[in-house]
Amino acid sequence: AREDEIEVPVQVNGKLRDKVVVAADADEAAIKAAAIAAPGVQRFVGDKPLRQVIYVKGRLVNIVI
Repeated sequence: AREDEIEVPVQVNGKLRDKVVVAADADEAAIKAAAIAAPGVQRFVGDKPLRQVIYVKGRLVNIVI
């Protein structure tokens, strides 16, 4: 039985900052948007420009600032 939702860890500059729960069939853009909007991430990112957002399917999102 497959899960309906998955929990994806979110890293900022390689350090774990938050986890987001998304639908298992969500596309990459939706997962990246949820990761950027997570409160634990916003605390570290603030208004700094994002250099890169890396998504490893089903595993993690890494945000480079």
